[in-house]
Amino acid sequence: MSKIPKNLLYTEEHEWILVEGSRGTIGITDHAQEALGDVVYVDLPKVGDKVVKGETFGTVESVKAASDIYAPVSGTVVEVNEALKDNPELINKSPYEDAWMIVVELDDESELDELLGPEDYENILEGE
Repeated sequence: MSKIPKNLLYTEEHEWILVEGSRGTIGITDHAQEALGDVVYVDLPKVGDKVVKGETFGTVESVKAASDIYAPVSGTVVEVNEALKDNPELINKSPYEDAWMIVVELDDESELDELLGPEDYENILEGE
């Protein structure tokens, strides 16, 4: 069973977000990294780029496939995890801690209401 931290919000596309004040740290879930297999490359936006809820903001490539990453919220990128460029395998090793992808300044905090809580996300995984 995939790890599902209780302090995060989730999307049906298997991204997570940790909200602290007006900022959200975003990554992909343990389930997503397991499904991808060994990650070999990650493409992320730059600081200052805008991301839009539900639209792609990056790509993760594994030995199995390439997969788009969808923004759980809209906002401006204020940090990018540069460690992933040289060590994309961090996504497999530590999807919730070392392999966060971007931090965004939220445009509209009401978008958080549309995300899944940990129990809802777990129910989706059980249905797959």
